[in-house]
Amino acid sequence: MATYLTPGVYIEELSTGSNSIEMVGSEVAAFLGVAPAANKHLNEAFACNNWQQFVREFTAEDSESTDLARSVYAFFCNGGSRCYVVNVGKGGSVVGDARKRTGLYCLEPIDEIAIVAAPGYTDKTTQEALKTFCENRQDVVAILDAARDAEKNIDALKQVGSEEASDAGAKPADAPAVKGLLPSGSDRGFTALYFPWVVAADPLNPLQKVATPPSGFMAGIYAKTDVHKAPANQVLNGALGLTYMLTHQEQGELNRLGVNCIRSFPTSGIRVWGARTLSSRSEWRYVNVRRLFNSVEESLAKGTLWTVFEPNERILWNSVVRNVSAFLTRLWRSGALKGATPEQAFFVKCDEETNPQEVIDAGQLIIEIGIAPVKPAEFIIFRIGQWAGATPVEPQSAA
Repeated sequence: MATYLTPGVYIEELSTGSNSIEMVGSEVAAFLGVAPAANKHLNEAFACNNWQQFVREFTAEDSESTDLARSVYAFFCNGGSRCYVVNVGKGGSVVGDARKRTGLYCLEPIDEIAIVAAPGYTDKTTQEALKTFCENRQDVVAILDAARDAEKNIDALKQVGSEEASDAGAKPADAPAVKGLLPSGSDRGFTALYFPWVVAADPLNPLQKVATPPSGFMAGIYAKTDVHKAPANQVLNGALGLTYMLTHQEQGELNRLGVNCIRSFPTSGIRVWGARTLSSRSEWRYVNVRRLFNSVEESLAKGTLWTVFEPNERILWNSVVRNVSAFLTRLWRSGALKGATPEQAFFVKCDEETNPQEVIDAGQLIIEIGIAPVKPAEFIIFRIGQWAGATPVEPQSAA
């Protein structure tokens, strides 16, 4: 405490005990693959903030385009603003090596990543590695591409692959046909699959049209869409066509299995027409629900760091409830949570019941939180019947 000797007015700044929790960003993506200049920034997570920067860092004179380059271009065309690029080099593996810090392991120290994709890699080993990476981190979703040759046999997309489509890291175009082309699901909804591939102009050779993995387009749409909204019913900027034109019935069968379809409509263009994850559990069925929980969980973790080593008693409990409730109230007001009132949208509990003496003695503080996420209106149903019209009422004369 300060000592005052001279008469006068003194001002002291006091902590109000308010520690605001802010929503973390969810727009940064990471792409892994082979760059046009295959030896540049090899197995280094390099941040790119625009397409021109990618061209400077990952291309050389007369270098040929790759799925990675085309997907990064599609990302920026569709609303993306920042991404990390990992060039695994020719013959390199997306899965990588933990000790050498290659492939996916390059991304482990980078906290801001919320989306990850390996454009064009549809082998089982790579897609399983992407799923495991996201499930371990719990703050990233993986966008998967359907196999390039799935259009030759749509029924193969309805069966989970039981064998390798190719060796780890091999490109799908080189892979032998397998019976099942549907990736195994993530029960907690950390993966989403898109079909078919998109026909677009090659960014390094604009006069040439090429089949492009959909993951780059979708990563851009994810990046520009609020986490609580479904990244669907949006136009794919730069798309000139599709490698396969789905029928209404075909999409119905694929949608049930969690395959998000991209459709071409005569009057509204080429749009993504699905918003599901590959989870079999209804609570994690939609991409926006998974992304919302990722953002909320990370925001809470970062916004409550101040509680570590604080005295574990009622004053701390009340402060946590107040700060978390204020954060969730703002989230509810933004439309991310359903309910007419905050009480219907969420609850926060931190008291003697959640923190009995044995929990306190173990050095733990337990807060129970429940939130009610909004879910997309996937099926719009108008119930219409014939109506005979209003029958006029004849006025009755007085008797």
